[in-house]
Amino acid sequence: MIRHCVFVKFKAGVSDADKRGIYQKLDDLRSVIPGIRDASFGPNVSPEGLTQGFNDGFVMDFDDVAARDFYLEHPDHREAGSNMVSYVEGGSDGVLVFDIET
Repeated sequence: MIRHCVFVKFKAGVSDADKRGIYQKLDDLRSVIPGIRDASFGPNVSPEGLTQGFNDGFVMDFDDVAARDFYLEHPDHREAGSNMVSYVEGGSDGVLVFDIET
């Protein structure tokens, strides 16, 4: 399994409704891209204070590397990702991606 972790620095003023819409578009990919096992979205709730500005994010679990790679190249993912980046501080510099194989 691959756990795809994405941490985001949204621009100031991005509303919770906008964030929900962004996350919904990403969650909708589960119905069109095979191999996505689960997905969770939302703000960081850690009390440690180590976010470095990455205060929101999501995690998607994939069956395997092939499913994750298919997702990365899928046009619907590229569209949803571009939409998200338009709301992010510094464009793609405001996104941190970390994948773990479990």
